[in-house]
Amino acid sequence: MAPYTKTEQAVQALTPEQYRVTQLGGTEYPGTGAYLHTKDPGLYVDVVSGEPLFLSTDKFESGCGWPSFVRPVVPAAVQELNDTSHGMVRTEIRSAHADSHLGHVFDDGPPDRGGLRYCINSAALRFVPRDRMAAEGYGAYLAALEDH
Repeated sequence: MAPYTKTEQAVQALTPEQYRVTQLGGTEYPGTGAYLHTKDPGLYVDVVSGEPLFLSTDKFESGCGWPSFVRPVVPAAVQELNDTSHGMVRTEIRSAHADSHLGHVFDDGPPDRGGLRYCINSAALRFVPRDRMAAEGYGAYLAALEDH
């Protein structure tokens, strides 16, 4: 496995929207994210470090306007932080290795799948289709994708 780190080169390669979301804690406008309606099998990784974050099999349609997942591919891949901005109390989700702002987690997800909804900005993600996972170094996650 490749080391998943945040490099200056990776940060400089971000689009303005990716930078605003991942580095400044921004949020995409609802319904605008590139991966909101993606249904293809594969793996979602941190756009900054390439760290594996979510499997397509854990994605669901929540109606909230952002891609939603029931769990991270590996629990240690995300950090949870208390967020009291915007007059609310929420749990912010950041990637463990690159410290990218990803989105928030809520307790209104599908009850039969754990009850959590990881509401994630598309700008914080890069999608690796199943047929590219091995070639891009994510072959170890293919079995988890097939097990669902």
